[in-house]
Amino acid sequence: MKIDISPLTKNKNFRYLFLGQFVSYFGTLISVTVVPLQVYNLTHSSAMVGLISIVELVPMLLAAFLGGALADHFDRKKLLVVCEFLMAVGIGILMINSTFSQPSLVVIFIVSALMQAINGFHRPSMDSLGQALLLRQEIPAAAALQSFKFGFVTLFGPSIGGILISTAGAHVAYAFDLATFVFSIIMLCSLKTQHLVREKNKLKLASSLIEGLKYAVKRQEILGTYIIDLVAMGLAFPVALFPALSHEWGQTKKIGLLYSALAVGSLAVPLFSGWAAKVQKQGQVIIVAAALWGIGIALFGMVENFWLALVFLALAGFADTVSGLFRSMIWNQTIPNEIRGRMAGLEMMSYMTGPLIGNARAGWIASVTSNHFSLIFGGFMCVVFVSLTAVLLPHFWKYANREVRIDAISIAKDG
Repeated sequence: MKIDISPLTKNKNFRYLFLGQFVSYFGTLISVTVVPLQVYNLTHSSAMVGLISIVELVPMLLAAFLGGALADHFDRKKLLVVCEFLMAVGIGILMINSTFSQPSLVVIFIVSALMQAINGFHRPSMDSLGQALLLRQEIPAAAALQSFKFGFVTLFGPSIGGILISTAGAHVAYAFDLATFVFSIIMLCSLKTQHLVREKNKLKLASSLIEGLKYAVKRQEILGTYIIDLVAMGLAFPVALFPALSHEWGQTKKIGLLYSALAVGSLAVPLFSGWAAKVQKQGQVIIVAAALWGIGIALFGMVENFWLALVFLALAGFADTVSGLFRSMIWNQTIPNEIRGRMAGLEMMSYMTGPLIGNARAGWIASVTSNHFSLIFGGFMCVVFVSLTAVLLPHFWKYANREVRIDAISIAKDG
């Protein structure tokens, strides 16, 4: 059993894109670890850590909505280079701010919000360009590789971030992230995408956005993937509580282990890329996995032992990665590339909004009750609302990948 890496070995453009984002994501995860820890160290408040997510939410929503339409109209490679340059500038500002004896909380909040807005333009172009670079038969393996990237980087990135901020300081962690952006921009500039540049018609923004919304609403298998992720993350995302929990367990550097635990289980998922390509009832897999994520988070909140808590967090991460793997496969197998940017914008609004809302929810409930109650309550409500989504969207629950069915029939006839 091994990961199918054929998209990397046979597709040079995808290889450049993957490697650039692999390295860049490493730096991003380090900064994502440092920002909430910086805020907690300055304020000693989980509510303030959760407030970062609220401040980031509105600009991200607006930018993702518009960014999807732009990605379907302009050169996606150029959009990505501009966005990554601007995000590198933002990281540079955070790095400079961290060199002061008393870093400005206002600067952290403002730059974080602006970077989320830029990310809202970046991600739709990234997802739609990635789909355009792939052959259809490469999609399952590419989705598994993306899951591996997420798992591997999430395993090691936050741990390195926690060590860097506790030993060398936040400014060094931000400097590392800045360097990864430079590498990513070089990889993007190496892409040969002339054949993908479309003829530029006049952009009709309103009608373009409406067209994308209509497509998503009419397809329950698409709409369901957005809603299920929004529900699962919005109700059970635990990351805002990691700084407080690391203090509760006695060591700041343990925050890195909490982040990394989410990735330990997910690293095993890409090993099943061959199996994933053969699964027909993809809707049911997504829904069950999302419910198991909620159960894992609830169990994480129930235990006092740090190492047992990491086990449940890892199991939750495994379930979430399974859900994400099949959501990605549905998107790339069913959505035409000419509207992929707009759909990617909607996807981003669901999978980015969920954690932002989840962080705010977790931080607020913890501030009026306790960290553990916030986790248990969120996990329980996740299971309830995921189940409700399955009932309200029956076509999503019943959705099956017809290509798997056709392939199976063909194999049976050939046999």
